[in-house]
Amino acid sequence: MTKTIVWIDDTEIHASNFKEETNEQHKRKISFDFKVTSKEYHDIATLLYKMSFRIRIPSLEAEFQASISDYSTSITDLYKPNQIADYHLELIEEN
Repeated sequence: MTKTIVWIDDTEIHASNFKEETNEQHKRKISFDFKVTSKEYHDIATLLYKMSFRIRIPSLEAEFQASISDYSTSITDLYKPNQIADYHLELIEEN
């Protein structure tokens, strides 16, 4: 499975099922899936609570500000050791 590197602020995410599109307001929208381990959970949760981020996608030579338009996870409490959750994240470019 091909992974796309997506930087959310200073956090490197290895994204799968990466999709990029442009909405009717000509704003970039990206969506992707990624794994989060119980060890990473606190840092990822804290990061996503910010809701607004600097996004960098080196393979597309893209950099923009974005906010969360949709997000889901297969496990909501990753505090138990050795768990891995599937996250899905959709981000939309800000003005």
